[in-house]
This record gives sequence, C-alpha cells and structure tokens, in this order.
Amino acid sequence: MTLVELDGPPTVELAPGQDPKKRRQILEGARKVFHDKGFDGASMNDIARVAGVSKGTLYVYFENKERLFLDLIAEEKRADLWPIVSLDPEDHDIASVLNRFGQEFLRLLSRPYYIKAMRTVFSIVERMPEIGADYYSRGPQVCMEKLAAYLQAQANAGVVEIEDCQLAAQQFMDLSQSGLLRRLLFNAAPTPSEAEIALQVSRAVTFFLKVYKPS
Repeated sequence: MTLVELDGPPTVELAPGQDPKKRRQILEGARKVFHDKGFDGASMNDIARVAGVSKGTLYVYFENKERLFLDLIAEEKRADLWPIVSLDPEDHDIASVLNRFGQEFLRLLSRPYYIKAMRTVFSIVERMPEIGADYYSRGPQVCMEKLAAYLQAQANAGVVEIEDCQLAAQQFMDLSQSGLLRRLLFNAAPTPSEAEIALQVSRAVTFFLKVYKPS
C-alpha cells in the first residue's frame, strides 16, 4: 500500500483485490474498538467482530494490530493536516501565515485524541521501529516539508533570509510547541486554551522572524 498525492490530501493506493469500502468498514470498526478498549486491550478478533468481517479478511488488509492502528491515525491526520499545510507561496505576509499555521498545528497536536495516539506510537516503537518512522513520515515530516516549501518561496522573494529552509521549518515547528507538547505527553498540563495557543505561537513567530528577517 502506498500514498498518492495529487491536488488534495494524499490518498491510499490499495493493493490489487482490495476494496476501499471494505477497508473503510474495517477502519471504522477499529476506531470503535480502540476507543472502547485502548490499544493494549484491543485484539484483532475484537476488530474483526465489530467491523463485521472475518479475521482472514482483516489480515488481507492489515498485517497486524500495530499497522492497523497506524493507518487509522495516519488517515485521520491526513484529513486534518491538509488545510494546515496548504500554504500560499504568493502570500508574503509571513507573520500572519506563520501565526495561522502555528496555531492550527498546535491546536491539532494538543487534542487529547492525538496525544493518546502519540503515546501509543511511543510504546510500540521500541519493538517495531518501522512504525515510528512511518508515523513520522506521514505526519511531522509532511508538515515540515510543506512549511519549508513556503519558506523557500519567501526567501526567493526576499521576505526572509534563510539558507536551509527545511531546518528553519523544523525550528519553527519546535518553537511553536516548545515545552507545551512535552507537558501534555507526560500528562503534566491540561489541554491548552485558545489564548494559550495564540500566545505560545505569537512568541514563536516573534523569535523566528528576529533570526530570519532581513536586517
């Protein structure tokens, strides 16, 4: 299975013989089971039963529970990420664009659903490192590359002076979530308010532009 990106969010290219409706049916069943039982409590038997498919059919689409969980999270995140990372290279109001991007990005990351998903991936990655790499490539890396492309357009237009736009994009993403995401992952803080998110990102934008705005 591969991802295909056209003019919208990447879509899944199914293996020969796979039915997209059947795959959706399985994912919907898995979502219910993971929500009710959590990742560790869920089993492929549970998922097959709730999804209304045989266990054999389930394994045709997903090789194991870990891959099913990752695909479920990644597919949902693709739909959520696309509006965030669809940045207009002709919009040179970089402070406004970065504020909007940063707030939407942090709002998504701080949802309890995604915090729980990240914790689950962390618990899997030691024994299945490819799961972590896959999760990163379908989420954080997509954001970084899209933001880097926008920053490159602004550098070309003389709005900012950036030599390495991928590094700069990573720096801004880290600044936007600095400290806050860590506290959420360790359950040391509640979900941030809109005001807290706005303040966090505003400070990140100010810091970022002090470094990269032409002097």
